[in-house]
Amino acid sequence: MPTIVHDDATCIVVVKPAGLLSVPGRGEHLQDCVAIRVQSRFSDALVVHRLDMATSGLMLFARGAAAQRRLNIAFAAREVHKRYVAIVDGLVERSSGAIDLPLMADWPNRPKQKWDREHGKPSLTRYRVLARDEAARTTRLELEPVTGRAHQLRVHLLGIGHPILGDALYAPPEVQVRAERLLLHASALRFVHPASGAPMAFESAAPF
Repeated sequence: MPTIVHDDATCIVVVKPAGLLSVPGRGEHLQDCVAIRVQSRFSDALVVHRLDMATSGLMLFARGAAAQRRLNIAFAAREVHKRYVAIVDGLVERSSGAIDLPLMADWPNRPKQKWDREHGKPSLTRYRVLARDEAARTTRLELEPVTGRAHQLRVHLLGIGHPILGDALYAPPEVQVRAERLLLHASALRFVHPASGAPMAFESAAPF
């Protein structure tokens, strides 16, 4: 069971482990997922957003269709704020910055995405260096996706030459093998409670 860090009559926040799907996949062997496990305890739990299977961290569920609709609107209006922690290959020079690379589906290589300045959708990620490991030639980053494209963080970091360690989908083989899992964790989540209007904030330390 994913770790439940908050539940009330309107919403649920859990910590998803790496390697577990957010929602069911195609086929009987891909039915185990965060959504099914949460719904086994809260029958009215509905998905609001997803994390990649390889990504761990905070995930938000609505209880009932009305709450889901309000939270979906908040996501669409960019009123839900998420931050991630990642460890990437190489030493990132600037202490902070933004990655502005339009993204689109890489159709011949689905489910991969790619950046394309002519046909891609606007995509923006802000980053801040948390630490540099000179010996290992890696950088720990805090990431804030302003937009929410599929695989945005993974493709954006690849696009600036700093793929995430353990990324089996995008990183070159020598970077994939530097970690046993994708070193990407949804570490912070802020939103307005869909019923009370109270500000909600949750944090989860990266397990790497």
